[in-house]
Amino acid sequence: MDFYLLSGAGNDFIALVAPPAIPSPEAVRAWCRRGISVGADGVFVLSPTAGGARMRHWNADGGRGALCLNGSRCAAQLAFHLGWQEERLDLVTDAGTLAARRLDETRVEIALPPIVGRPQARRLDAAGRRVSGFYLRVGVPHLVVPWDGDLGAAPLDRLGPILRAHPELGPGGANVDLVRFEPPHRLAIRTYERGVEAETLACGTGVVAAAATGLLCRGMTGPLAARTAGGFVLTVTGRPGSGRIGLVDATLAGDARLLARGTLLSGASVGPAGAAAAERPAHQRR
Repeated sequence: MDFYLLSGAGNDFIALVAPPAIPSPEAVRAWCRRGISVGADGVFVLSPTAGGARMRHWNADGGRGALCLNGSRCAAQLAFHLGWQEERLDLVTDAGTLAARRLDETRVEIALPPIVGRPQARRLDAAGRRVSGFYLRVGVPHLVVPWDGDLGAAPLDRLGPILRAHPELGPGGANVDLVRFEPPHRLAIRTYERGVEAETLACGTGVVAAAATGLLCRGMTGPLAARTAGGFVLTVTGRPGSGRIGLVDATLAGDARLLARGTLLSGASVGPAGAAAAERPAHQRR
């Protein structure tokens, strides 16, 4: 099966274009294992539509993801590369239709529907400390934790798994974002992603969640430049809405590029313990 490998600010994806069959969760888990298969944070399937493209996304653990903004930007870049549209397209996702604009061969901007709900303050116990953060949904749930110290030294490897599955965040848990706010227009972010069950080099919905928190709760003004763990800067625009609406006119722009094209062979689905290995959500840390 032919595939593309893409990266959005270090958030990497295996892409299948109009495949003959939708991949099984077991196949997704196998392909996303680093070191013994292609390796990626997720998989998406891209199909052409009258106005652009349809994207379906799976996390590295084989579970469907309702919204992945870096994956969406990568999907749009691939559709542009394939010639389905030239500069703008409508991308249909499980969370609705997103408008995408190609900035160049390595950058895509995507416009978001209004973000419903405002950040809710939470105080949670994790790893022997009391953690203060903000809970909100940007298609998927996020816990944004302001971090005033050295972000690179923050113990995300310990806090992430505990907070991600904290019972006060609901049965599905949430992605966890440690964020150093640098008013008025900058922030730095590290994200522990559910479904990957590890830190990723970038998370698009996490960047938007952090930006929304900065704009609505920290007195920041847009556009905001978010520096990701992968070293790329993603830019968020948006303004506060009214009532239950958090942000309106929000966009996310930045790195989204094709890395490689190849063919998945049978060895990509075989782990060290045979079929049992494909049952483990074994995304490996970089």
